[in-house]
Amino acid sequence: MSTILPNLDAWVKRQREILESFKKAEEKLKEADRLDLIVLSRAAFQHMMRTISAFDQWLQEPFVISHMPKEMLEDVWRTVSKILYELLELDIRHTSGFKAYVEKLAREGKLNPILMSPKEEPRRVSVQTSI
Repeated sequence: MSTILPNLDAWVKRQREILESFKKAEEKLKEADRLDLIVLSRAAFQHMMRTISAFDQWLQEPFVISHMPKEMLEDVWRTVSKILYELLELDIRHTSGFKAYVEKLAREGKLNPILMSPKEEPRRVSVQTSI
């Protein structure tokens, strides 16, 4: 018990700092280029994965499991389900939209040929000779 409370305080403090840094970065999105958007999105995904992993570990901790009230767990589920559904909708929307966009570029002959996967080339067969 002597270490859990300071650890919880430190975790919350760090999460608040990260939240503020993302909010500050978001304020600059009007001037962002494609690379900025990719970097910010990837940083967000990385932090989300770390947070989800830590939250999953949190819900496996015997101390937490034995003391967390049902109301808090219901709040976790309500929030997690919203995030899950929104993430799945984003994935479906983004993947479908990108597929349609790439198909359009292909019809227009605008795909970068260097980035296209090459057709499978015939393989060389090595011939061993015995002497």
